[in-house]
Amino acid sequence: MSDLALMGLIIGAAIVLFVWNRIPVVLVAMGVGLSLYATGILTLNQALLGYGDPAVIFIAALFVISAALDRTGVTAWAGQMLIAGAGEESRTRLLVLISLLVAVLTALISVNGAVAALLPVVVVMAVRLKRKPSQLLMPLVFSAHAGSLLALTGTPVNVLVAEAAADAGHRAFGFFEFTIVGVPLLVGTIVIIVLFGERLLPHRGGPSMPADLTRHATTLVEQYGLTQGMYRMRIRATSALIGQPPSAAEGRVPEGLRIVAVQDEASGGPLRRPTLAEGDFLIVSGEAEAAGAFAAEQHLAFRLEDAATDLQDTLFNRSSGLAEVMIPPRSAMIGQMVFPGMITESGDLVVIAVQRGGEDTEGEAIELQAGDTMLLQGSWKALDVRLNDPQVLVVNSPDLVRRQAVPLGTGAKQAIAVLAAMVFLLATGLVPAAVAGLLGVFALVLTGVMTVDQSYRAIDWTTVILVAAMMPLSAAMEQTGAARLMAEGLVLLAGEGSPHVLLAGLFILTAVLGQLISNTATALIIIPVGVAAASGMGVSPMPVLMSIAVAAAGAFLTPIATPTNLMVMRPGGYEFGDYWKLGLPLLAWFFVVAVFVVPLVWRF
Repeated sequence: MSDLALMGLIIGAAIVLFVWNRIPVVLVAMGVGLSLYATGILTLNQALLGYGDPAVIFIAALFVISAALDRTGVTAWAGQMLIAGAGEESRTRLLVLISLLVAVLTALISVNGAVAALLPVVVVMAVRLKRKPSQLLMPLVFSAHAGSLLALTGTPVNVLVAEAAADAGHRAFGFFEFTIVGVPLLVGTIVIIVLFGERLLPHRGGPSMPADLTRHATTLVEQYGLTQGMYRMRIRATSALIGQPPSAAEGRVPEGLRIVAVQDEASGGPLRRPTLAEGDFLIVSGEAEAAGAFAAEQHLAFRLEDAATDLQDTLFNRSSGLAEVMIPPRSAMIGQMVFPGMITESGDLVVIAVQRGGEDTEGEAIELQAGDTMLLQGSWKALDVRLNDPQVLVVNSPDLVRRQAVPLGTGAKQAIAVLAAMVFLLATGLVPAAVAGLLGVFALVLTGVMTVDQSYRAIDWTTVILVAAMMPLSAAMEQTGAARLMAEGLVLLAGEGSPHVLLAGLFILTAVLGQLISNTATALIIIPVGVAAASGMGVSPMPVLMSIAVAAAGAFLTPIATPTNLMVMRPGGYEFGDYWKLGLPLLAWFFVVAVFVVPLVWRF
């Protein structure tokens, strides 16, 4: 059997397995490379070359930078600004703001990262504004697809076409060069969504909705009764407690009052210094009169009228937070004595309250039983690390709570600065894209915004391996002549007609495949065909490659076309047939841009 026939079998089998979706896509992709090696079409080095490709490294780096913006509350802040600016009355303003926000985020941190960050925010907006989630979630995703063409970093496909342009002997597309085509795509998408979305989208909600954790601190404070009889006091410069050990403060507490926690002003966690200092906080519980007298006697800042708000702000802020844990059956903690104010064995968490059967233990020491709940307070880092313990069940992940409820948290400024620096390097072309991405990751880790482990977990390895494993397919298609054969077919189909016919044919081929398999995998298959077809017609590959990028972004017609389409299916209550109704007019607009607008900018 000829190499050309083997290539056809391998490509056909890969497409069938992608559509069948019973085998993980990474295994199918890796199987393509192994098949090319096993059949002798490629050498081993050629079959594995994609795993070290600069484009793959850059894509992995983008996932880390995206996670940093999410973890530090940058996306939570953007979401809160969205809620504040959307208002309750205007559907048009709401949709426009959602579309613009997700498009900008997508351009900077990729489609998957932007949609994942804003999905819970938009669901919460739907609930608060009494709107059906199905009317907002699909516009969110489709606007993200349009926004992916606003910058090089919007999608892996952009990186691939830029690299393909350079490999074809032309210049690579610039960072903001995609914006030229991305703006009309986004504007047209928003217009179609605003004008036709309400009629073309279903009016329903999903069976499962992401939890709204934006008021998490208030909920916990109310549930554990911290608004009644618990107060925050700050040590003033004139206080006699300065320089004294925490036990000295406990010895001066009057009857009817007790110290629940002593907090370090800087970290927001339990005090780890041996002595108290100006600015440290005492969290006390008891009667209001006793609290007021104690504050006056010891020169402590204390506002009884704002006690509940002050307490909440102290327990839950940019540097520290609250977490609720439950003692599961067979936990090694069963039988241990605990009490409010107790510092955990690690020394960086404090027990604020304990409940049994939903009732507070009133500050008494109790022996833990299965089903007891504890409210713990400490720095976000301590909560992340210490609660990753099988001996307790965490009710709400501190990481998820922080992402939703703490806008512009610790490390937000560093994350924004790293993003801005990376965009500058990419826009000016001072260093290759992979180097800019790696420098951004180094900076995030060195500044403490992300740990090495968090960086590993942030990477969507399915996407990275899919791109790396499928890259040799492009080389094999060129080497065996499969790309040239397909390109000749397209050129023959175009006949003596305009190169626009070639763009139309490539668009349709890319769009059809992109509804069934990953648009990244589709681009890897179509890119060599497009380059060969451009060469066959004697035209520049630049408009052909940009047209392929536009077509790959138009993955609107099925929920399996992209992970983000699938991501909103359940919370939006969508069915398989809901996608094409709004997706078809959007795909028609993408066709117009790809076939007629792109050649106006990048000449044949």
